[in-house]
Amino acid sequence: MSGLVLKLGPRERVLVNGAVLENGDRRSRISIVTPGANILRLRDAIHPDQVNTPVRRVSYIAQLVLSGDADPDEARLQLLRGIEQLSQVFTDHDSRMQLEQATSAVLEAQFYQALKALRALLPREERLLAAAREM
Repeated sequence: MSGLVLKLGPRERVLVNGAVLENGDRRSRISIVTPGANILRLRDAIHPDQVNTPVRRVSYIAQLVLSGDADPDEARLQLLRGIEQLSQVFTDHDSRMQLEQATSAVLEAQFYQALKALRALLPREERLLAAAREM
């Protein structure tokens, strides 16, 4: 993940290539310069019990790659299929841009960036699900 900059709050944890690192008492900024490093902020992590919506399911696949629990090549196809399915529902311009960013990131094996783009859809998904429940 060349060029990734993490801004961590006090005591914030991050998973780097399978190792959990905890920040100290002050805010800090860390530049990740090693290409291909698997990085996951634990505050951004989706707990398996929370994988209960379409966007969360696709996001979770990207998370599994970052945590080292899924093979990137196998996950790539699942991610692309999932993003394609999401594109059938999220048809507005902003959502399409996020899905395009996620697709590009997956194709470039930038799974953190894919996760970030997908997470941007979570509030929209919640609104759609809430509206569907009201009907």
